[in-house]
Amino acid sequence: MGRWAPGAGDRLREAALALYLERGFEQTMVTDIAERAGVTARTFFRHFADKREVLFDGTSALTESSLAALEAAPATASTLEVVAAALDAAADMIGRDRELARKRQSVIMSNTDLRERELIKIASLSATLADGLRRRGVDATEAGLAAEAACAVYRVAFQRWVDADDGLDLRDAIGQSFAQLRALTAAGYPRTACSSEAPSSSA
Repeated sequence: MGRWAPGAGDRLREAALALYLERGFEQTMVTDIAERAGVTARTFFRHFADKREVLFDGTSALTESSLAALEAAPATASTLEVVAAALDAAADMIGRDRELARKRQSVIMSNTDLRERELIKIASLSATLADGLRRRGVDATEAGLAAEAACAVYRVAFQRWVDADDGLDLRDAIGQSFAQLRALTAAGYPRTACSSEAPSSSA
């Protein structure tokens, strides 16, 4: 089969995911993936840097889509509304196929290195969102906090969506998680030992 056969990238992704689930990530070699996809190992490396990147090659597109949505948000939108718009854009990309997301998540959670790579992806998204907020004029501290909060919302909502047995939509899961965050924030913070009203300790 030619090295640039139509759909080679998609076949490689499908083959890799199937083999990771069947044999385990560590036990699957690039040659195994290429053979299952009906292409050469050279073709594999024309599409992916290594077998790990089969699971993460969409990261750049996800980040770009989220940033574009953030930048397109109305100037009157609150900081949380802006990051919510960014997550909606991410959901539009990721939320199309829950079964695929479940399989990918299963592979990632079974391997320490892949879990670390997933955390790096989320951290990179958070940094990108924070930068975008600062360019909109948001205070640096507020921008960083909002971006981190958005990524926490995303992680919680994504896991809920993956685990759900009903027709829950990823965008709805994100919206509900944001609503819970706002409710927690509205409830206020508990007083700390450093509060001016805290009892003084005896000598």
